[in-house]
Amino acid sequence: MGIHTKRTGLIGWLADHWPKATLFLAIYTFVLLYLYLYEDNFLLFLIWLQTPVYWLHQFEEYIYPGGFAEFFNRNLLGSSRDDWPVTKMFSLWINIPIIFIAFPLSAILAGKYGLGLGIWTAYFSIVNALSHVGMFPKFGYNPGFVVSLLLNIPIGIYTIYTFLNLSAITPTAHIIGAVIALLVQGGIMVWGLGVLRKRVQKEKA
Repeated sequence: MGIHTKRTGLIGWLADHWPKATLFLAIYTFVLLYLYLYEDNFLLFLIWLQTPVYWLHQFEEYIYPGGFAEFFNRNLLGSSRDDWPVTKMFSLWINIPIIFIAFPLSAILAGKYGLGLGIWTAYFSIVNALSHVGMFPKFGYNPGFVVSLLLNIPIGIYTIYTFLNLSAITPTAHIIGAVIALLVQGGIMVWGLGVLRKRVQKEKA
């Protein structure tokens, strides 16, 4: 999709506006989790907690201060344009399936069928956050860095430590969760730094 293609309909509207919901969703969901789950099932609370924490991460990336797509396009892909090849539509299709669907769905399944089904979200939260921290020495601040450092990594580590300390799930479940997280993050990086970078280089040629 070219950068000047007009987005219409519900999907186009979502591409333009989905990040605006993240702060409200993070606060509202955290309050509900604290009121109804924190004391009753603390381990499941930790699994669910990954979702509002990640919504705060997205809020920093796309709303305040925002600019992650522009940062990625310019600094990591070498694009001369802020809004290509990582467009608003591309950001929608990366973020919604993982954070708005897979994260809460995994938490629901963890509550119904076993906590091991949700532990991958804590591993993914750490792995993705480390990519933001890893960029800091070279590029300085990048959108998502603060929440990564203060929330994603500490809460993710605490969640995994608690599960390990209590032997809440099997070692196999931890390994599977870590592998899933690495595969998801790896897929994003291969697509972003591989496929999209080649598009930029091809246009420049």
